Amino acid sequence: MTGFLLLLVLLVFMCVTALAVIAWTILLNHRRHAVLRRALGETDAPIIISAAAPARSVVLDIADWMAARVPAQLGTGEVSASRLAHAGFARDSDQAVYALMRVICMVLFLAFSILLAPTDDAIMATVLVSLGIAGGLVFPGMVLGQLVQARQWAVRKAIPDALDIMVVCVEAGVALDSSLQRVARELVSVHPILSGELLHMTRRVAAGMPRDEALQSLYLRTGVEELRGLASHLVQSDRWGTSVASVLRIYSDQVRHKRRVAAEKRAATASTRMLIPLMLFIFPTMFVVLLAPALLRIGSQF
Repeated sequence: MTGFLLLLVLLVFMCVTALAVIAWTILLNHRRHAVLRRALGETDAPIIISAAAPARSVVLDIADWMAARVPAQLGTGEVSASRLAHAGFARDSDQAVYALMRVICMVLFLAFSILLAPTDDAIMATVLVSLGIAGGLVFPGMVLGQLVQARQWAVRKAIPDALDIMVVCVEAGVALDSSLQRVARELVSVHPILSGELLHMTRRVAAGMPRDEALQSLYLRTGVEELRGLASHLVQSDRWGTSVASVLRIYSDQVRHKRRVAAEKRAATASTRMLIPLMLFIFPTMFVVLLAPALLRIGSQF
């Protein structure tokens, strides 16, 4: 019975994974066709809007429906709100949806642990149920942490390109706000996350928010230290009247140097991080391939 339940859980997981891969492939295919249409001049609509607007509208409708049925106290918390904003979920209803997903995940993990727990061994059943509760508590935070890291890495990778385009625009005589809008439009197909954040910031400035607060909001929404440094550099340049182009060029060199140092650090520690995979997967296989014939020959002698 336990083997059948485990097989059923594995089958459900494989089906959900296959559906997710199919949906992601369809979205990528739509985005690729949108890029081709824009390159051929058939449409001037932004790629993100033409590719992901239907799916995003459905997701937002579901989120609003779920948030309307979750108590408001369940989604409070500054830490969870900041982490959700860093992951790209900055709407008011996202906190309640995240809290509801944590509850659902807890119930599912607990249900699977109870189904898999043996009925004749109380100690093993207790251990499995405890692991299910712990997994339900930890799993949503782990997924959210991975989303935050992936989004922050995408933003960090896009910052040098954005600074280069800003330097060109500022040196050509374009104002800073217009330069930011230009950068957002140019990066929409290459770095959509940073492009969306810049567009959101420029809309806030156009709505009347001070530029200093709008620039600081970039860091609050992403959690990337480079954007906070960029905001402070631009604020100081505007306050003291220094050249914005020179400030951006120097800061771009600093960001590239920091990224290069981080890459060198990861490359230096690559050999250490490869020890565990080598010990667990490569060395046992090599030992079996090399020593198995000798062991079989020695065994045949006895």
